[in-house]
Amino acid sequence: MSRPSMFLSRRAVLGSFLATVGALPIDATASPEIQLPFRSNPRQRALTTAFPGKGSMILQRARPPLLETPLEVFDHSVLTPNDRFFVRWHWAVIPTEIDAAAFRLRVHGLVERALSLSLDEIARLPQVEIVAVNQCSGNSRGLFEPRVPGAQWAHGSMGNARWTGVRLKDILDRAGVRAGAAQVRFDGLDEPVVPGAPDFRKSLDIDHARTDEVMVAYAMNGDQLPLLNGFPLRLVVPGWYSTYWVKMLSDIEVLDQADEQFWMKTAYRVPDTLGGSVRPGETGYPTVPISRMVPRAFLTNVAPGDTVEAGSPLALRGIAFGGDCGVKAVTLSGDGGRTWLPARLGTDEGRYSFRRFEVVLPMPAVGELSLMVRCTNAQGVVQPLEPTWNPNGFMRGEVETLSVTAT
Repeated sequence: MSRPSMFLSRRAVLGSFLATVGALPIDATASPEIQLPFRSNPRQRALTTAFPGKGSMILQRARPPLLETPLEVFDHSVLTPNDRFFVRWHWAVIPTEIDAAAFRLRVHGLVERALSLSLDEIARLPQVEIVAVNQCSGNSRGLFEPRVPGAQWAHGSMGNARWTGVRLKDILDRAGVRAGAAQVRFDGLDEPVVPGAPDFRKSLDIDHARTDEVMVAYAMNGDQLPLLNGFPLRLVVPGWYSTYWVKMLSDIEVLDQADEQFWMKTAYRVPDTLGGSVRPGETGYPTVPISRMVPRAFLTNVAPGDTVEAGSPLALRGIAFGGDCGVKAVTLSGDGGRTWLPARLGTDEGRYSFRRFEVVLPMPAVGELSLMVRCTNAQGVVQPLEPTWNPNGFMRGEVETLSVTAT
């Protein structure tokens, strides 16, 4: 994790903690509608501005809030604005007000000293910063064929932000991790809606939790975390899917064995295969907890069904990310994958960030163009052309095809 050129001042951080957070709407009104690139399920989704701290978002669900970022938002900046950053909660019981002065982060379990840290105490630890993509495990689930259950996201359950906070390692060191520690478990302030339902908790292996990159963030793109994105604290696990990025983080427990609770042992598991992919209907395969993201790339200045000018150079741009490492190269095809052109990469904001790219497709002929964009990450992993599939709709990583018409 590199040292940022300019830290948020401690005064600015603590001042931001005093900001008022609004209540969630009971019924989110939504209009108009946006067309999403689904083939086998409904293509229309409503847009809403009813949620506090959020601009126009695609409404997937109101309770708990599931809000998707329109793809065109990613065309404007490599960083996703806080008010357009996607939202995903598992349980509908979410605090609508948090007393920042009374808030405490509890650290306990296999430690020398149990801690109850105020936001003031956390802000006094060394401040760090990283730019990283936060992506839902089920991003693009609505495009899986055959269709799978779950939130029918298009490509907008992801975002890229500059996260500011403290190293998780520094908090653990202050508590003093004892010998025999196996994992670290994280819990937030959200609660199940019915008695007996499993509280949402996630765990990391102790060696991963103690790396310099895993952090407890209190700011996002230079401002306090929005309520819906985890105010006042959230875990940041660069390169890993957002199921581990626990929001409204309130409890850290050091365990002496692997976490066997529902959200690790049963939920968020993928086939233990290349890319987490199996054949529809296949059974009997082993599974593992979902973890590292895979490389992806998207065009952002054109949409499915757009009309472009034939016989003139077509300037295209978009975003790519390497998953759990940086972007090495991006290539584009205008003929459905028969030939490929190299793209020019934009500024590198860090190995876990979006990377902008640009490419010019020369003189498209009249007719339909099948545009494809493909990322190769810094470890040489290339997006597959073949569809990926699993019954939970996780880890979609195949090259996407976007059709436009040249006239």
